[in-house]
Amino acid sequence: MIKEFDLIRAQARLHHAYLLGLQLMVSVNREPSLIERWMFRLFRRQHEEKFLSSFEKLGLNELPDAVACAQYHVLSNSLGGVGVEYMAETKQKAWVRFRYPRWMYYGPAICGMPKEVGHGFLKGWYAHNGVSLQNPNLGFVCVSEDMTGEFGFCGYFQEYDHALSEEERLCFAKDEVPPQFVQADQPMAPDAKWNEERKVKANRNYSVEFIRNALIALADVVGKDEAQKLGSRAAKLIGLQYFQETRAMIGTEDGDLQSAAQYLCLMFRGMGDDVEIASTQDSHTIRLIHSGLRIVRDLEGANRDIVLNCWRQLWFGALSSYREIKHLRLEQQTNELHWTISQIANH
Repeated sequence: MIKEFDLIRAQARLHHAYLLGLQLMVSVNREPSLIERWMFRLFRRQHEEKFLSSFEKLGLNELPDAVACAQYHVLSNSLGGVGVEYMAETKQKAWVRFRYPRWMYYGPAICGMPKEVGHGFLKGWYAHNGVSLQNPNLGFVCVSEDMTGEFGFCGYFQEYDHALSEEERLCFAKDEVPPQFVQADQPMAPDAKWNEERKVKANRNYSVEFIRNALIALADVVGKDEAQKLGSRAAKLIGLQYFQETRAMIGTEDGDLQSAAQYLCLMFRGMGDDVEIASTQDSHTIRLIHSGLRIVRDLEGANRDIVLNCWRQLWFGALSSYREIKHLRLEQQTNELHWTISQIANH
């Protein structure tokens, strides 16, 4: 029996893999300094979209800023399936430590990431918390990084007794270590608002929003054409590579046209989208009408185009991975997509 949560988890898995694949694709094709700029734009965009709006939802408004920021990163990341620990020394100094395996560079992918990736996200998000909270005294001190072989990303939010310059909002202190971890001190999301269903959906949305913003940020750095080239190639490969895993997660077969249509219908349902099989007199094709696309929700213009043009390659890749290879054609309408699946004849 197909469970709705399985569909959602399959999409979380696929979009997480796409994010990893895109990072690796860019890392092997472009210079480290460009990747740092890309990560800066990605995490600044994520920060501006999510940081302040999440504070009230997570019940952090009344806490001191350093403590609230540290707890925010524990709670928000845990909802996305990311392990983060919290240790507060004082009301003005609170630590976070990200535990391995790192979600952002999962599995062997961590070996293919330049250290500049970490510098980009530190500057894009952590150094900007004080600015967003209108607290000019709040900064972040990094004591260990992900790609340098220390003990993983770790540091603390510090509220100083003076206003910080832009350069002072992020510092490095590699001679410090975090305090003792205490399980009882770990923050918990308000249970009434964060039931299991909401947590599963939050995990999917975490991955989906990351890849959306990663593609948009990449276009800002390398231009639309190059971003679409890299993003489409990564998507096609991830679709090919993860078809069997996602198919097994949602309970479909590696079979005929009907199984391919079922795969796409269920995966799109896992996004929360609407999809139906259109009537056709041609027994050699199946046509799907797909609307309510989460992947481009609230996006317009060039941002919508770059995300959709790359994202569709996930599904071209998946259907090319069938034993009986499928051909997929896409027609884009104003508010919906029309997918046509056909069989490629074997010789």
